[in-house]
Amino acid sequence: MNAKLYASIAVVITGTILLYAVSDFPAFGDPRSPANAGVAGGAPSASQYYIKNTYLDTKVPNLVTAVLADYRSYDTLFETVVIFTAGMAIFAIIRVVRRDDSVEVPADPKIDGDHHRIVVGITCRLVVPLVQIFALYVIAHGHYSPGGGFQGGVMLGASFILLALSTSLPEALSRFGEDHFMKLACLGVFVYAGFGFLPMIFGRNFLDYGALQGVFMTKGEEMARSHGIFGVEIGVALTVMSVMFAMFANLSSRGRLRGGL
Repeated sequence: MNAKLYASIAVVITGTILLYAVSDFPAFGDPRSPANAGVAGGAPSASQYYIKNTYLDTKVPNLVTAVLADYRSYDTLFETVVIFTAGMAIFAIIRVVRRDDSVEVPADPKIDGDHHRIVVGITCRLVVPLVQIFALYVIAHGHYSPGGGFQGGVMLGASFILLALSTSLPEALSRFGEDHFMKLACLGVFVYAGFGFLPMIFGRNFLDYGALQGVFMTKGEEMARSHGIFGVEIGVALTVMSVMFAMFANLSSRGRLRGGL
């Protein structure tokens, strides 16, 4: 009872502080707010700079992609690390490495009625490749239209989950096994970090893609930054796809990667 009381008190105090802090926020859409009008002294706001200079700096028409993968690339890198860490935490807590034959494994849906094999199974087998092709398009075209590594990675992960739900988890794991999604999850983080450390070899700052002009053989640093953004988006997609399917595989099979939903 005391634990619940202390928890309730903590929630009330925290909620009161947060609600009090809301009163200091500018009104929604206020043109005089620091985010829109800049700061004292005439310095432009961040949003004004992004709108005016994104394409000039990065040759990327999609302002959102440029902000996520270039201007605030540190934040996006650690968002990717958080996703990777969450997947590894679930693996460390749930994954059962020791085989336990006494646990009852659900029947394979392939032999438990024809509805899985004929209707759902065939339909999903036709849909999954289309989903994956569109996901690759979303990753590759994230510079010019809504999309990017997070969105494309979620779609790729969902395609393998759809395969597992329509057939069986072992069927999906035969195409995207544990050794594969673990390696790709790590590779995605290393790809992103690699594009950060590579400019440091040329004496520039971490994640300063403009230093890769010679590597990408571009005419200017702006196009090099565009290529660097695309590279880190690929890293994000690999991690998101792998962690998403790894979480589903472990949660649906109670960490045994056998049976599943």
